[in-house]
Amino acid sequence: MERVCFTMQVRAGQIDEYRRRHGQVWPEMRVALRDAGWGNYSLFLREDGLVVGYVETDSFEGALASMDGLETNRRWQQEMGPLIEARPGRRVDESLERLPEIFHLD
Repeated sequence: MERVCFTMQVRAGQIDEYRRRHGQVWPEMRVALRDAGWGNYSLFLREDGLVVGYVETDSFEGALASMDGLETNRRWQQEMGPLIEARPGRRVDESLERLPEIFHLD
């Protein structure tokens, strides 16, 4: 099982909207994430717009690939894209900066 932590940045002025939308994640998006192997998935938001995400999955690359091409994911990325500072020419889900794990208490 991979434990993955990643970051991304919400655009200035969009933090409240980003928070609001994540309070209303579509049921079909929740199902798609679970079916794609996104377990124990959490997002944390700092007041300056830094988002820290955490997920447990058999394969992070596989979980991303499973979401790629799904209509639900395409619509979600289209809705969320304007709120996130994505890398040029990439969708939000392609702009996650993965952080290396350096310690785990277990």
